[in-house]
Amino acid sequence: MSEKIGWIDNLRAMACMMVVMIHATTYYVTNGAAIGLHNWDIANVLNSLSRVSVPLFFMISGYLFFGEKSAGRRHFTRIICCILFYSAIALIYIAAFTKIGFWPSLRGMLQKPVFYHLWFFYAIAVIYLLSPLISVKPVSRYALAAALVVLAVIANPNTDKLTFGNAHLLPVNLYIYGDTFYYLLYALAGRAIGMMEARGRAVGWLAALGFALCVALIARGTKHQLFINGNFADTYYIYSGPLVFMAAVALLVWVKHCLPQPIGWLSAFSRHSLAIYGFHALIVNVMRSRHLDFTGHPLLDIFWVFGVALGLSLLLSVGLQRLDTRRLVS
Repeated sequence: MSEKIGWIDNLRAMACMMVVMIHATTYYVTNGAAIGLHNWDIANVLNSLSRVSVPLFFMISGYLFFGEKSAGRRHFTRIICCILFYSAIALIYIAAFTKIGFWPSLRGMLQKPVFYHLWFFYAIAVIYLLSPLISVKPVSRYALAAALVVLAVIANPNTDKLTFGNAHLLPVNLYIYGDTFYYLLYALAGRAIGMMEARGRAVGWLAALGFALCVALIARGTKHQLFINGNFADTYYIYSGPLVFMAAVALLVWVKHCLPQPIGWLSAFSRHSLAIYGFHALIVNVMRSRHLDFTGHPLLDIFWVFGVALGLSLLLSVGLQRLDTRRLVS
């Protein structure tokens, strides 16, 4: 069990840092050629590299709750407390420092998150609710690979259209609609892959190569779409996209095979990943809106915003855990 927990902790920490990197680079990738193509390329690669972050959280939850154990009362209490607590923090920030509007944000809280990054807490609640109904049984690598190729690529509505003459070849229509299907599929894949016996580092490094290839294709596709549209489009960034799905699976396999034991500094971020996720987007927003960044030096700025957001979120989490002894929101 220690081996499994070790790679899960490492994966959670990596996903946590990747989320922060996504938001540190968003300013650049959404401004397109206005910031200079070279700077945009750097931001695009870093953002593409980090796209697997949220899918990894779904996969971790699936591994933990789609087996012998399922989400219990404490987990549901925790997710509700997280929604209420971090929404309250965001509402205070909105009222004090923005023109978004406190009451409109509060009134719409049941329909959409108060602050953009909090959507994850709503989505992960679906995985928790389904966990008592789902227990993933051991499956062969070939059966799992076939299922994922069909569902995540061939029949994925987000797969690029492929036609031959007047015949529509891809994606095949299996009546898959909505991102939630893929959040559930991430969770199922996380449990199925997690139960499989590790086959040595060679498999892990092959998966790492697959991850790098997927990241390169995500970055290239996003740049191609930029030239087509004349502006940024998140076509290849979406979490339910085939390339992001394959990248997430590949990274999980690599970490499971090559990083099975907990790594000290990663464990620190893993222990505080919940609060880091809850706080970091607000810190990034403060830095961007109050011009506490260095947009004249994009590469320096990206890592400056990333470092400050990650570091301050970690410090806030350490302080919060001293008050939140039951770990309901930290």
